[in-house]
Amino acid sequence: MIDTAFFDRFHHYLPGWEIPKMRPEFFTDSYGFISDYFSECLREMRKRNFSDAIQKYFRLGKDLNQRDVIAVKKTVSGLMKLLFPDGVYDKEDVRLCLEYALVGRRRIKEQLKKIGGLEFYDVHFSYIDLEDEEERYVSTPENGGSALIPEGDLQPGALYSIANQPDEGNLGLVRLDLQIMPGNGKFTHTGFGSGTKISDELKEAVNYCRSNLNRISQNARFADCEMHIKATDINGLGVLSGLELAVFISLVSGITGRSIQSQMCVLGSMSIGGTIIPTSDLAGALQIAHDAGAKRILIPVADMMQYSKVPADLISKFSLDVYSDPVDAAFKALGIK
Repeated sequence: MIDTAFFDRFHHYLPGWEIPKMRPEFFTDSYGFISDYFSECLREMRKRNFSDAIQKYFRLGKDLNQRDVIAVKKTVSGLMKLLFPDGVYDKEDVRLCLEYALVGRRRIKEQLKKIGGLEFYDVHFSYIDLEDEEERYVSTPENGGSALIPEGDLQPGALYSIANQPDEGNLGLVRLDLQIMPGNGKFTHTGFGSGTKISDELKEAVNYCRSNLNRISQNARFADCEMHIKATDINGLGVLSGLELAVFISLVSGITGRSIQSQMCVLGSMSIGGTIIPTSDLAGALQIAHDAGAKRILIPVADMMQYSKVPADLISKFSLDVYSDPVDAAFKALGIK
């Protein structure tokens, strides 16, 4: 069941990788708490509320909505009861509990953002120290990992793009890799899934490249090459679609021997004859690209109609290369002025 309204009511998410595995040394050989006694202590502590400890020292940031505030306060209150049941604590104790609560709630919002899009975009959780009015942001440890889209030039023919899932309409990151060798124009592919739709899209991309390659390079000949393109479905969409333009650019890059610009992600697609198809969900596609580490976006001019709906701080993360047709897109992807 994928229900954002239901998931949004979770207060805290603690992933399993943060829970240590049970070890023999965790168990005592002596007497421990009698469970009935400890349960009675917890029942009695429910009558007390420690959530007001936050407002003594801190103020929550603007990205937290009412559900976020309630969730963070309840988590902080529960932690304070366990760690400081006598009510004796200082500012740093509250800060420790507050940051832990913000990270747990942000993990929920990060997942909601992937499911629900712009409605849950405000995930930059922060708190303000009342003493010096300094705002401090918290991030989840897993968001600090290495980017999927690496720095530096990829091999000619390799690129990253955003694909559609035909049935559900979900978006996901895809990497294309091209193997090219001398041949007679034969083209094969793997990793795109099965079905008539994706087969037709690949044929459109190949036919367009065969017909228009001379507009990009007079020296490159499609018929002199044998090509195999592989799609890596990074987000597990299954069957892929909307990759005609990305496949065309990959073929041009491989045949001409020129790499795509560093950390670029390709948006948009095309139909028969090279008519540009805009991105179905620009904000969602840009968010996926940003999470993957993209710094440059190849974007169709048709997407400018959605431009105003994308948060400004997301747009500011990228350098945009706007194209009007597939050949223009190929030139800009390769960095040819």
